Amino acid sequence: MMNNKNAEFNHRNYYLSDIPLPEAEDIFFGESCVLDVIKSPASEILPLTATLGRVTSDPVWASTSSPAYDSSAMDGVAVRSEDTIGASETNPLTLIIGSTAIWVDTGDPMPDNFNAVVMIENIIEENETSISITDPVAPLQHVRPLGEDIVATELILPEKHAITPPDMAACAAAGLTKISVISRPKIAIIPTGDELVPLGTNIKSGDIIDSNSVLLEGLISEWGGVHSTLGPIPDDYKRIVNCVKSALNDFDMIIINAGSSAGRDDHTARVISDLGRVLVHGVAIRPGHPVVLGIAENKPIVGLPGYPVSTALTAEIFIKPLITTSLGNANLTRSNQMQAIITRKVNSQMGEDEFLQVKLGKVGNKVVATPLQRGAGIIMSLVRSDGFVKIPRFSEGLDYGSEIMVNLNKTQEAVENTIVCIGSHDMALDLISSQLRRIAPHITFASSHVGSLAGIRAIQNSEAHIAGSHLLDPDTGIYNITYIERYLDRMPIKLVRLVGRIQGLIIPKGNPKNVNTLIDLARPDVNFVNRQRGSGTRVLLDSKLKELSISDEDIKGYNREEFSHLSVAATVQGGNADTGLGILSAAKALDLDFIPLMDEHYDLIIPNDYYQSNLLQPLINLINSSGFQESVDALGGYDTHDMGKIVAEFN
Repeated sequence: MMNNKNAEFNHRNYYLSDIPLPEAEDIFFGESCVLDVIKSPASEILPLTATLGRVTSDPVWASTSSPAYDSSAMDGVAVRSEDTIGASETNPLTLIIGSTAIWVDTGDPMPDNFNAVVMIENIIEENETSISITDPVAPLQHVRPLGEDIVATELILPEKHAITPPDMAACAAAGLTKISVISRPKIAIIPTGDELVPLGTNIKSGDIIDSNSVLLEGLISEWGGVHSTLGPIPDDYKRIVNCVKSALNDFDMIIINAGSSAGRDDHTARVISDLGRVLVHGVAIRPGHPVVLGIAENKPIVGLPGYPVSTALTAEIFIKPLITTSLGNANLTRSNQMQAIITRKVNSQMGEDEFLQVKLGKVGNKVVATPLQRGAGIIMSLVRSDGFVKIPRFSEGLDYGSEIMVNLNKTQEAVENTIVCIGSHDMALDLISSQLRRIAPHITFASSHVGSLAGIRAIQNSEAHIAGSHLLDPDTGIYNITYIERYLDRMPIKLVRLVGRIQGLIIPKGNPKNVNTLIDLARPDVNFVNRQRGSGTRVLLDSKLKELSISDEDIKGYNREEFSHLSVAATVQGGNADTGLGILSAAKALDLDFIPLMDEHYDLIIPNDYYQSNLLQPLINLINSSGFQESVDALGGYDTHDMGKIVAEFN
């Protein structure tokens, strides 16, 4: 593994090789990858407030919904929407305080039986007991419903994720007080040299302040490690070897700074050789040539050159990867800006600068930016964000396909290692996002829930690597194939089965409205919550309503739309709807009852080029693994028998 001359040490001079950098890295990291600090990093549970910058050891799931109750989004008065019908500037409507109107502040729980808020700006106070309004309000206007931001059991953070302040806020909003994180690797810094004096010492001629230790402490902290400086130690072999021997008992990695060359007082290589093995001594780089790389007691030891620039460079090359690998490669240096293509039209109000959070991914030769959910209360948009776009105040928004400049909060490399999935929502996608990091820490799975048809259009426009779809052809009873043939004609595609699942009616515990079939949706006493247009669930519903000769106009709440099954379940849980069409796993997640109606197929539409790419191979391997299938089965309501199977190919 190393030049034979590397082992030819004496007590005074050490052979310096000239190994090319890639070879040195292969030798050192090839040995280090089997070390416990890399292979099986320890974990610890910390209070949420102490987790900033730490890396999750396990996926983090929401304990409660946020908001945990229906709350006012504005200062004003809570009203019943139906009591405001007919209000106009020519016919102001009088409301009685305490009866038809109740004063509320932003964040206050909504009073029982009140379903909307009139902003204080739109209120005319007549006297202490009455007000007047000139505009009606719709149900839930200026109301934050239960679960608008976070739904209980929702994935907040995947494992091996570096925690940011928005992440902490999201965890707090989700009812979490403690998080399991990867223990930071403990690194001993041993500065050597007769001339070195600690920081703060009154120096005299011949003294050198130990500034390298300050440098290394900062770098180690920045990269996510924990440091302790043991020294300075004079150029005395016995004292250095004893210090290193002691440090091996308490630390995960050892850095010996200075003494790495071949002079009379350079002991580093000999110390490492006597305690373990020298793998490399001398690398063909400048500065930093005399670096020493070794192992003792199954722990890496690195001898860094004493000149500050050499110290910094060699630490960047050989220490940083050890730390970041032990932490799941989660701590990455942030870049500045990146040009991208916006994947859908964004309207913006003129007169105000808007900062739009986006999710990025490189699809083919272009970087695509998918706008995230907007709203001042949506913490998760910050958690999921890869950066933001500033929409100028004299702009009406962004046109679909326009070029934008994104201010990044991650590296360009991380963007290129992001799998973009656009389409229908399924809870198995959250599991993919979490468990994929377990086998491929450098890859991020980013899913955008915009509906099956929008996902197919994203594939058509080369804006996604994968589209999740469950579109039923009512004429054939077959899922997805007809739509692929219609919209993706002559495009090489693989249709991969993710899950079979059960669609049905999500209802409150005990089924208080006695809702049993789709026919019950037409009852005047039943409030329904729908999925958005273009979603597979919406297509399925419309198909079944047509079969039953039920008009959408007969369904109270048909036009109320949510973008995920969990959001539908949260709406029912919050009492804002009596039922909604969704999947069994979403009902189970929020402890709701469920009436099964039909089985369906949820598939992944993947262009051939991406299916065979290095980026997607870890995902393909994951969904074909028994462990992942067991995790999905545990959610309930799924059939994983054909998971990962190619059910159709198109050329």
